[in-house]
Amino acid sequence: MKPRLNQNDVTNRVNVEDSAQVRDEVLAVFGARYPGADLSPLARAFDDVNLLFEGRYPGYLPCDTLYHDARHTLDMTLAMARLIDGHDRVHPGTATLGARRAVLGVVIALLHDSGYMRRSSEAQVANGAVFTKVHVSRSADFLARYLPAIGYAAEADLAARLVHFTGYEMDVDDIRVEDPKDRMLGHMVGSADLIGQMSDRMYLEKCREFLYEEFVLGSIARETLPDGREVVRYSSPEDLIYKTPGFYEYVARDRINRKLGAADRYAEAHFDGPSLYQSEIDANMGYLRQAIESADLNRLRRTCYSLSRRAGKAA
Repeated sequence: MKPRLNQNDVTNRVNVEDSAQVRDEVLAVFGARYPGADLSPLARAFDDVNLLFEGRYPGYLPCDTLYHDARHTLDMTLAMARLIDGHDRVHPGTATLGARRAVLGVVIALLHDSGYMRRSSEAQVANGAVFTKVHVSRSADFLARYLPAIGYAAEADLAARLVHFTGYEMDVDDIRVEDPKDRMLGHMVGSADLIGQMSDRMYLEKCREFLYEEFVLGSIARETLPDGREVVRYSSPEDLIYKTPGFYEYVARDRINRKLGAADRYAEAHFDGPSLYQSEIDANMGYLRQAIESADLNRLRRTCYSLSRRAGKAA
């Protein structure tokens, strides 16, 4: 097997920095799963998301968050499509999510981080990461406005709620979703967000180089409470790295298993075998634990980069 390329997905065959490749892969998966379904709204959504990240969508500036860039969105969107495919592969007949709900789920994935985008009227904001604590609500607002444009007005309110499965502004148990199939869609988009980023070949380096800076800008690394006390969650990029195994075990994994219904299991059905996402996550966490145990974070030496820097230059 060839070594996985930095820009490739977990199968090492889809370049998740290339929107057209991800779009074509998703359309191929859904075309096979839902023969004859109208997937044109999905194709349009990919085009619009490109415009949004590049700063060519009306009323918006280019994406400037380095960790939450277009690559992350494309990577997790592909994961989302695969979870949906896996679900409907093992739940035939009336138990399937179906083509329309599948398209909705992928559009939510494509726009789940739209809340990081600065509006043209927000040029004075230093960076989209400033919106970290409220970015999911901002994404919900974007989805509610956007979905009618692609013929999904009836699902706009639902999508604005389902996107909250990707964040922490609302407890998952408090998100109002009546239909079990819709709740499953929420479980999937939340799971895809986590497994997509944590299986990235450059995940560890991106946490150190990019995510810590976003946490600083978003008042996550350090937060001043109303009473004036300061809470220090991450004192440095290295501190974030040292705490990442704990985050995976006690936050991300626990969230997927307990709050999100272990929806990541549907990757196994899609791949017809072990989940390649879990295999890559295990490899990342195993390598990180070795680096921590040897007190040598210099072992995290992959050169990472962000598509947001390209977007800013293009704009």
